Amino acid sequence: MALKTTIITGATSGIGQETAIALAKQGHALYLLVRNILKGERLKQLIADKTGNKEVYIIYCDLADLQSVREAADELSQKLFAINTLINNAGGIFESRQLSKNGFEMTLATNHLGHFLLTQHLMPLLEKGQARIINVSSEAHKIGKPQFDDLQWTQAYNSFKAYGMNKLFNIYFTQSLAEKYAHKGILAFALHPGLVNTAFGGTLQGLGKVLMRLARPFMITPEQGAETTIFLATAPRLDQYNGAYFKKKKKTNTSAVATDSESRNKLWAISEKLLSRYLVWPKV
Repeated sequence: MALKTTIITGATSGIGQETAIALAKQGHALYLLVRNILKGERLKQLIADKTGNKEVYIIYCDLADLQSVREAADELSQKLFAINTLINNAGGIFESRQLSKNGFEMTLATNHLGHFLLTQHLMPLLEKGQARIINVSSEAHKIGKPQFDDLQWTQAYNSFKAYGMNKLFNIYFTQSLAEKYAHKGILAFALHPGLVNTAFGGTLQGLGKVLMRLARPFMITPEQGAETTIFLATAPRLDQYNGAYFKKKKKTNTSAVATDSESRNKLWAISEKLLSRYLVWPKV
């Protein structure tokens, strides 16, 4: 039986790391897209020690650098015939407004645009593998609104609102993938991992830091936080849930804003426009 080929972003810590370890135990061949090669190599060794699975490969990819995303996708395209699972796990929240190397607001770049570009570039391999695409979103999407008139947050930047908007975009992206590629055998899911005790949000200051400290006693472990991702990557017969949002391994409701198909379609069109110089595959 051939190994399942799985791509994971943001795997060197937290729920990404626990997801990688769990899928390695189940015999997946893993390609870990990482910003820090040294951390990636350490995780590769940890996985080999814990699981005996040596089919783990490290690919450099900085989601905030779109040229890096293209190069990672090109490398995967040269190495692989098909991809069975793509887990868009990486993300971040930023205390102050920052710009990526390409001039995009950092929350937008790391939580949405990087994964949009990666997924589109890998689409031929995903189609061949009739893949599952799993986007790690958050209940924070419920405070999100599609601020299309100022996606870059040039006015009145708010870290939590920017994060919520981009977690909303993860859900829009999932729904669009399900709609556009179901006929190719692709399934797409979004999920809330829970309030997980990781280094996430470690750079926050002021009120954000206080809120994270207050929430910490109620947080779950990274192992618990990874459970829904692992479920969506491995459970059989999920076709009926294509495009759905999950929490605690069950389909759950999104915010009303997340069901707005007009905003969802607008996001796809805007994303293609913003990434036009980096996209090379035919548009859907």
